[in-house]
Amino acid sequence: MAPSTHPAPLPRVRVLATGGTIAGAQTGSSRSYQAGAFSIDALIAAVPQLATLARLEVEQVAALGSQDMNEAIWLKLAARAEAALADPDIAAVVITHGTDTMEETAYFLSLVIKSDKPVVMVGSMRPATATSADGPANLYNAVAVAIHPDAKGRGVLVVLNDEIHYAREIEKQNSTQLDTFKSPNRGRAGVANTGAVHFFNKPAAPHTTASEFSVDGVDILPRVEIIYSYANLGRDFIDCAVEKGAKGLVLAGVGDGNSTDPALAALGNAVNKGVVVVRSSRTGSGLVVRNVEIDDDKMGTVAAMELNPQKARVLLMLSLMKTSNPKDIQDKFLKY
Repeated sequence: MAPSTHPAPLPRVRVLATGGTIAGAQTGSSRSYQAGAFSIDALIAAVPQLATLARLEVEQVAALGSQDMNEAIWLKLAARAEAALADPDIAAVVITHGTDTMEETAYFLSLVIKSDKPVVMVGSMRPATATSADGPANLYNAVAVAIHPDAKGRGVLVVLNDEIHYAREIEKQNSTQLDTFKSPNRGRAGVANTGAVHFFNKPAAPHTTASEFSVDGVDILPRVEIIYSYANLGRDFIDCAVEKGAKGLVLAGVGDGNSTDPALAALGNAVNKGVVVVRSSRTGSGLVVRNVEIDDDKMGTVAAMELNPQKARVLLMLSLMKTSNPKDIQDKFLKY
């Protein structure tokens, strides 16, 4: 019998859309635009080449700029991604998202999704109607990464500007440029150019199926606020956050997670009231380790290690669902 000449069916990929600049439309001048103006169907229709990569199924989870991303949508995204990945016929999930808070959403999902199937987040720095919009190429590359066999087991990935980044490592470092995303501590996960995918290294920390965190049945996350350190910072904002019910505080400290004497005194008072305090750095890269300039053992504070303040907030929220013991939470920051 002659071998079959029918090609293998293309993989099925679920696309979860949340809006963002990639779905943005200019509203007047060449610079102003409304994020999330276009549906995901319109974005996919603008990239007909996607039909050669995968069979796409779309779901509009939200339609907003990611400056308005919130924990309720995080929880919904996690649930919808889990549901899609549980389908044996779904090969991967792609999530369209604004770039402003993409790194936070990506890190959150990387800690709570329980699947080794690829999850790829994608956005753009220019709206869909802009001259030389970057969204179509980014979306094409994101789908190519999602269906690549080497993407499995790498946790949540972020694809923009022909680059692949791990959720734990990525940071937005420029307000407008196409190469805004960097992974300053451990480098890119790989590159993706016109659908050609190359991975460089493995993730540095546990994620997805190896993570201890879950948000199944969770409706609300513990309240954690970020305190930004600067010259002459007083204690008022710290005291206010504690009075308003914050269960955790992240210090976006100067240098290696330091701050003024009044601020440190207020943080010490917060610890004494049962609030967990994590020291991170506003610098954008490097390590914040225990007991260097600050005596964490004496203060009862937690060192964020490589995590920037916004990601430290994510890990602290999830950790507080399991424990409020600073020593146990420090172990989680050393691990994740």
